[in-house]
Amino acid sequence: MRLNLVLALLLLISLGGHFFVYDQPAQPNFEWMPEMVRSAAFESFSANPNFADGKTLQLPPEHTIARGSRVARYQATEADAVRAGAELANPVKPEDLQALNHGAARFQVFCVPCHGASGRGDGPVVMRGYPAPPPLHSEKTLALPEGRMFHIITFGQKNMPGYASQISEEDRWKIIAYARSLQRSMAAQAAAASAAAQPAPAPAQKPAGGAQ
Repeated sequence: MRLNLVLALLLLISLGGHFFVYDQPAQPNFEWMPEMVRSAAFESFSANPNFADGKTLQLPPEHTIARGSRVARYQATEADAVRAGAELANPVKPEDLQALNHGAARFQVFCVPCHGASGRGDGPVVMRGYPAPPPLHSEKTLALPEGRMFHIITFGQKNMPGYASQISEEDRWKIIAYARSLQRSMAAQAAAASAAAQPAPAPAQKPAGGAQ
């Protein structure tokens, strides 16, 4: 009985309170922590007094590692390129067709403009004057360890810029696996062309006098 009386009293209080509630729900009559509702916003390139350099965009702290990154121990140096070639191995298997197809799609986006669709270094930007990269079937490129190829894609080399910010580590390995498949295809085509260019063997000559 007492519980019912308490509940009834609370109901009456709540109904009475409705007469004092602001009649526009979108505009409450009292705000707790208004700074959370209308916090100060800064545009990416606007000035910001909260940082010592006065900028909103801040560089990551030194030695931080991007999420998912596993090659922070390498730098953009020749020594580290050699070390990456010796230490890194491609986790993508040549028979993984799904990974190769994905690598082919990434190759079309990021590599074809310079390297060309077949990897011969005849991409559209090269046709317009950009320095041509070495073809993928050159002896030097064929001899590159895949770990060094990964380092080149990550940090760049000579006229080639680094693509670490555009291509994930996983996709870099898939691109390399696809590039290897292109190299195998070009090697097979070259072998077939060489065989076709060989002169046909002369027919065997019969002994003088003919057979008895």
